Amino acid sequence: MPVAPDKTKLYPNENIKTVCYIKNLPPKPNVEIGDYTYYSDNTNSPENFYERIQHHYEFLGDKLIIGRFCALAEGVTFIMNGANHRMDGITTYPFNIFGGGWEKVTPAVEQLPFKGDTVIGNDVWIGQNVTILPGVKIGDGAIIAANATITKNVEPYAIVGGNPARLIKKRFSAEMIELLLKLQWWNWDEQKIFDQLELLVSVNDIATVKKLLAK
Repeated sequence: MPVAPDKTKLYPNENIKTVCYIKNLPPKPNVEIGDYTYYSDNTNSPENFYERIQHHYEFLGDKLIIGRFCALAEGVTFIMNGANHRMDGITTYPFNIFGGGWEKVTPAVEQLPFKGDTVIGNDVWIGQNVTILPGVKIGDGAIIAANATITKNVEPYAIVGGNPARLIKKRFSAEMIELLLKLQWWNWDEQKIFDQLELLVSVNDIATVKKLLAK
């Protein structure tokens, strides 16, 4: 009897061609995806996920890192550091990209705003048409409401929404969140996850999490 879907398949359920495991797409420089993280798209093929990563230029070196067991809905857009314009002059207009002599003011990489890597934790649910700006860090277990624009870091197990996104509420108490960050169920082996599935999807009390930590 299987204890998990085949994480090496692009489509873990061959009957559902709108959901794919992103890690099994052809590798892309500076993109790291964890096991079981999926992208769902009912309008276009989910195999076009990389089109959702915009202004991502290898020479800049910024990475998009997404953890394990994340759920990414249709239309999520990652804006990477290549979208940034130089901002230390009178104008932000990017003259250099049009040539015709204007290339004489091509900025050095260090003159451009650089926010660092974009990092999505584990077990993060990102709703439909969310936009994530460069350098944002989203903590484990967070939920991002549909149509949100993420301009700053999101704490673990927070629910955020809006434009710009703001905290709606924390999913659990501070004590519960601390325990869950220690538990890190997403790093369990497949057999242990299978054995505890019922608890993972239905139980959120501190006593149960403490018991799981003790196992």
